[in-house]
Amino acid sequence: MAECKNLLAIIEELAQDAKQVDNDQLAKIEELILQAKRVFIVGAGRSGFAARAFSNRLMHLGFDSNFVGEPTTPSIRKGDLLIVGSGSGKTESLVTMAKKAKSEGALLATVTIHPENTIGSMADAHIRIPGISSRDEAVEKAPSVQPNGSSFEQLSWLVYDSMIVDLKKATKQEQEDMDYRHANME
Repeated sequence: MAECKNLLAIIEELAQDAKQVDNDQLAKIEELILQAKRVFIVGAGRSGFAARAFSNRLMHLGFDSNFVGEPTTPSIRKGDLLIVGSGSGKTESLVTMAKKAKSEGALLATVTIHPENTIGSMADAHIRIPGISSRDEAVEKAPSVQPNGSSFEQLSWLVYDSMIVDLKKATKQEQEDMDYRHANME
């Protein structure tokens, strides 16, 4: 069997980048999730896929979780939390949603490469993930074997899953509880 060198290079890159993620930032967003009446999640493009999976896992834990853009997503209100996954932190459609959430009195959190950009500057909490987006001009990251954006999307997925592990403990959920809420109409 021949090793898959690209796969190993990607895993090593993610392991190095993961060391730069601040656990205190995760804990702050976890606390906001625990305190929120409802949690709204949004992301565009490939970052949106990871965000959608996070919304699904929150539902498995019993949270009132909604992915923004679905026809059944209710309106956001005071007491709710919007979590935006955006590498650049300045995607126009996501900025518009962040502004709307804040105007309704909801709290805002973001998972981003650039917490200093528009969404991060409005956020009540953020998680900074190292990465390179296709819109980056100045880069503070080691070169990647992957296309721009891939390492951010992959690491954001893992950060979301890391928060699920913590939230599962905090809510005293067992795997059976999560399995019960898993889709059964497939």
